[in-house]
Amino acid sequence: MTDLMTEYQALVAAGSLKADDAQEAVLPEFDRIRAALAEPVKRSLFRRAPEAPKGLYLWGGVGRGKSMLMDFFVSHVSAPARRVHFHAFMQEIHAAMHVARQRGVDDAIAPVAAEVAASVRLLAFDEMQISDITDAMIVGRLFEALFAAGVVVVTTSNRIPDDLYKDGLNRQLFVPFIELLKDRMVVRELASPTDYRQDRLTGSPTYFTPLGGAARQQMDAIWADLSGGDAHPLDIAVTGRTITLPQFRNGVGRASFFELCAKPLGPGDFLAIAQACKVLMVDDIPCLSRDNFNEAKRFVTLIDALYEAHVRLICSAAALPEMLYLEGEGTFEFERTASRLREMQSDGWATA
Repeated sequence: MTDLMTEYQALVAAGSLKADDAQEAVLPEFDRIRAALAEPVKRSLFRRAPEAPKGLYLWGGVGRGKSMLMDFFVSHVSAPARRVHFHAFMQEIHAAMHVARQRGVDDAIAPVAAEVAASVRLLAFDEMQISDITDAMIVGRLFEALFAAGVVVVTTSNRIPDDLYKDGLNRQLFVPFIELLKDRMVVRELASPTDYRQDRLTGSPTYFTPLGGAARQQMDAIWADLSGGDAHPLDIAVTGRTITLPQFRNGVGRASFFELCAKPLGPGDFLAIAQACKVLMVDDIPCLSRDNFNEAKRFVTLIDALYEAHVRLICSAAALPEMLYLEGEGTFEFERTASRLREMQSDGWATA
């Protein structure tokens, strides 16, 4: 079995990757897990779950290559594995627990965890972050059951474990989960000085006008480059409701103007989207006027949320920012939005 460093260096030599000392420094951790998972599962009458190596909690800044390394690792693992965005996984867990409760199961976590453990030996999570109290209250018992069943967990995050669910409601009840993570996973920082996602956008247009085939092709090309694979819808829980981002992968979301602004979404929804995404691509922004005033108001709220969260925006629109809203109520207020749209196009804006 060729070690991952050799495979990584081959990709560098082929020009598919740029050599990065920080990325290379964490490859031995992935190799450690990969080698352990390649061993035959040993069971006994006294221990049903296989011995499992410690997992890996890989944290660091946006665009440092965490998701790329995890995908690279998973593609070289022979054991049953699943790579999934953490938020999407938790939505699945909530849905499965609901079904279990409908069957009359008192402790819904146990059968759900058992079902997950029966299907995989490795769970690879992208973007572990916990902001929802319902997630915070179940992850401890869920992960305890998964670890006890021999499931290995590898996850990426922008936060160190101690900052998960920071300032959350009843956080003291969540702290044992943090200690569990630090006990069952090796915590490593990916301290690369390079933001590769930002670098890929540097010098490239991020606002395409007018609408049409050329704008669509440019948006599709950026999406293929940034997402790096098949996307999936992302369900986001917001105060007892679920909103859906139609396409999501590797921290990059994509939706049309009408999917975001023609629906009854409010500030809390757009803040949740901004929290979930590092880059948001919005297709087909139309000209705005009194005829679509409600959509225009939501668009202003969306841009405010993205701006405050420093989310990189890439979009296609019917006109330049200053020409999007020329008549009707709200034109004066839109001047700030147009200014923000201009500022958000500048190189390095999202890291300022």
